[in-house]
Amino acid sequence: MNKQIRWITETAAMLALLICLQWVGSQIPEPTIKQLITGTLVNCVLVVTVLVAGRASGVAVALVSPIFALMFKITPVMMAAPVIMVGNLCYVLLISLVVGKNSKPIWKQPIALAAASGVKFAVLYSLGVLLVCGLLATPLDGQVFMGMNVMSKKVSMQLTKMFGWMQLITAVTGGTIALLMVPTLKKALHK
Repeated sequence: MNKQIRWITETAAMLALLICLQWVGSQIPEPTIKQLITGTLVNCVLVVTVLVAGRASGVAVALVSPIFALMFKITPVMMAAPVIMVGNLCYVLLISLVVGKNSKPIWKQPIALAAASGVKFAVLYSLGVLLVCGLLATPLDGQVFMGMNVMSKKVSMQLTKMFGWMQLITAVTGGTIALLMVPTLKKALHK
């Protein structure tokens, strides 16, 4: 199969899986459970994508994921999407750079996952809680953009919780599940 066609196919398949999982997760009414389940599944898909399909596919899925999270109302405001994009991008790039597509040697995987999860959490906390909810929340409170409230005290509280410790938990859990799945997936795909 042509490399470009294979890349498009693998990336599209991972995006379709991600979108389906996000939609299912969006149907969970309780916000903490919704974030725990959806975040874990999204992080799992991100790691599987980067280790099976490659860095470019991982980056594409990492950047598209927050857009669908916004569409499915998993993310409460538009301002959160770019923050999540940066966090996801750091996550997949670190895993890709430390582990690489061949996933060898195996001892690098938990190190990469721990580093990527820690960096993703730090980025999301810094940008989401400290910048958006800290510095920008008050000036943006009550502002409307494209018919949507940009920020409110309620949304600021939601974002503070959303970008807290749960991000670290979902990154580690989803990544661990992915690392357990990748060898079987690669074998099934003859990679």
